[in-house]
Amino acid sequence: MNVTATKLDGVVFIEPKVFRDPRGFFLQTYSMDQYREAGISLPFVQDNHSRSVRGTLRGLHAQWRKPQGKLVRCLQGEIYDVAVDMRRGSPTHGEWVGISLSAENFMQIYVPPGYLHGFVVVSETAEVEYKVTDLYDPGYEIGVRWNDPAIGVEWPVTDCILSDKDAEAPMLADLPDEFTPEYTAD
Repeated sequence: MNVTATKLDGVVFIEPKVFRDPRGFFLQTYSMDQYREAGISLPFVQDNHSRSVRGTLRGLHAQWRKPQGKLVRCLQGEIYDVAVDMRRGSPTHGEWVGISLSAENFMQIYVPPGYLHGFVVVSETAEVEYKVTDLYDPGYEIGVRWNDPAIGVEWPVTDCILSDKDAEAPMLADLPDEFTPEYTAD
């Protein structure tokens, strides 16, 4: 597999090795030892699967307690996936990276704990699967407005389908300090 570091510490793009032949294809979507060598060492404890229609934007989400690292891939269709650094004091606080994930390109993104995550569907429908490093707890979930101008994510769609919660999410600057992790240099 090919792992590409991004400007956000710990956020990586992963291109798995795909073996194709006349029957179709085969790939490993996760191998603990290989991912650990790539710096992804937290254990995954839950798998999630969503299906959404074109224009659905899910995010930007995180958990302020029990923060989750996420290994995301698109099984059907195509999404544009985004990670945003929300760590107080980080040199990249408020910065973002994005990548197209699709059933055709097999790409993955790893978003470590301490980052916001979101995606928008750019195909008719998309099915997304992601592994997380801690259990989901709705009591600890936080969100930031998908179009926060201080972050400036360049989403490939402008007319999005949002949940009420995502549409009413605060701006990053308005999150209380206790909801954002403190940056620590390794």
